[in-house]
Amino acid sequence: MAQAYTPGLKVTGKTTIRKTRRLPLVGTVTVKVGDRVSADQVVARTELPGKVFPVSLANQLGVLPEEVPDIMRKKAGEHVTKDEVLAEKKAFFGFIKTDFKSPITGVVESISKITGQVILREPPIPVEVKAYIDGVVVEEIAHEGVVVEAEGALVQGIFGLAGEVHAPIMKLAKSPDEIIDEDKIYDSLKGKVVIGGALLTRGALKRCAEVGVTAFVTGGFRYNDVKEVLGYDVGVAITGHEKLGTTLVVTEGFGKIAMAHATFELLCAHEGKIASLSGATQIRAGVIRPEVIIPLGSDDTAKVVETSEAVDLGLDVGAPVRGIRAPYFGRIGKVTAMPHELMKMPSETKVRVLEVEFEDTHERVLCPRANVETIERR
Repeated sequence: MAQAYTPGLKVTGKTTIRKTRRLPLVGTVTVKVGDRVSADQVVARTELPGKVFPVSLANQLGVLPEEVPDIMRKKAGEHVTKDEVLAEKKAFFGFIKTDFKSPITGVVESISKITGQVILREPPIPVEVKAYIDGVVVEEIAHEGVVVEAEGALVQGIFGLAGEVHAPIMKLAKSPDEIIDEDKIYDSLKGKVVIGGALLTRGALKRCAEVGVTAFVTGGFRYNDVKEVLGYDVGVAITGHEKLGTTLVVTEGFGKIAMAHATFELLCAHEGKIASLSGATQIRAGVIRPEVIIPLGSDDTAKVVETSEAVDLGLDVGAPVRGIRAPYFGRIGKVTAMPHELMKMPSETKVRVLEVEFEDTHERVLCPRANVETIERR
């Protein structure tokens, strides 16, 4: 019988990694195929149009729409600074003057004698896309970006917060089951990718941001602490844009969960190396995993740690699993039964389900098999 299950997270000491770096709209690509790039190197740039400010000068100065072009101090296409006189109306042979000052610094985009409206636009917003990882440009996407390739170690997480960063790895936890609280976060961790153990407390994450820790990798993080940090439930949201000061990557799930030995050993073996991380997480269709990438050089052969991936494990009674969709996202448990009959979901679809007993509460629930992934426990 064929097995239907979602494969686990990738944890590998060496693999080929490709990252597409694309602008949000057409721009200029600054590198070419074959170029070697560093993580913080700009590979493409563009400018987003500035915010538009419509001003009804006819109403503001009490003139007819067709008179607006004649009272303008600035012409279409000219630059204007905030509080600079944009238009001026004269009355009683020039003895009485009423002016209107620009509310922004920008450009006069258009002047209409039909509506009496002047359109102002703020300066364009520069947008730059960086390589994210040290590697080689293997493909150019015309006017949009590039694909960067590297050989490296890869660790995927189940959940993360905040965006892309890169910094040297520093081991903090002595073992994968250690709890890291705020008392263990000290100033020398500033600018580092810190490797923790089974749990990072909310106070410790706050302390990380205060100290200036670039990123923290932990086995577990409490779900309620995520809500306290963000101010809302994660639900099916996409993370990665939070302004936390420290990027967070959770490798195992919510709660106190020891980091898998293979993951812990792999990360610690590369202490001192520069790692690229992203906390971006999407738990609905088109899953995005938070990740830790450690590009390998020619002198890193000896550091490659052999790891096995959870994709080789089957889904059967007793198998350890992790929820990957709401309402059990990030929770760890084991399969206690695998009914053969299909079960009708609230959406009226019929799917294969399994019974899971969660570690934290010993609660047993039925959930679709596609809503869990197998994990490796050592």
